[in-house]
Amino acid sequence: MTVPVTIRIQSDDFDIAAEIAALTKINTDIGAVVSFSGICRGGNGPDAIAAMTLEHYPGMAEAEIGRHVAEAVTRWPLDGVTVIHRYGRVVPGDNIVLVLAASKHREAAFQAAEFLMDYLKTSAPFWKSEERGDGTNAGWVEAQAHDDNAAARWEK
Repeated sequence: MTVPVTIRIQSDDFDIAAEIAALTKINTDIGAVVSFSGICRGGNGPDAIAAMTLEHYPGMAEAEIGRHVAEAVTRWPLDGVTVIHRYGRVVPGDNIVLVLAASKHREAAFQAAEFLMDYLKTSAPFWKSEERGDGTNAGWVEAQAHDDNAAARWEK
């Protein structure tokens, strides 16, 4: 059986419940769906984020995400995967990313979702710049060592 996979890069918001419903209606053998949703945070004080702009390399982003989804499907017994990543300007509280991993049992779904999020956080071809509350651009978001360390645990 081919595992149903949905990968979308879009500027529009998404409905998490609708995406889970779409994934589960295709297969009644799914016993677990693990979801991760990333949301734009704001904060308080002078360093608060007023907005974030996400850019990507069209075509390459979808292909790279697809490559990692394919790897997840070979590593775990998955019954469906959805990855949605937004681009453009988002403000605090807006959805940015959604990863859904479906399986007969929760362990595979949890591990696959973590694997995919660690990849998206560290290696997916997206670039983020932050805008502060005072209107200044805080620059590009740099990679974090703790994210790289989390992703390293999946190396074969």
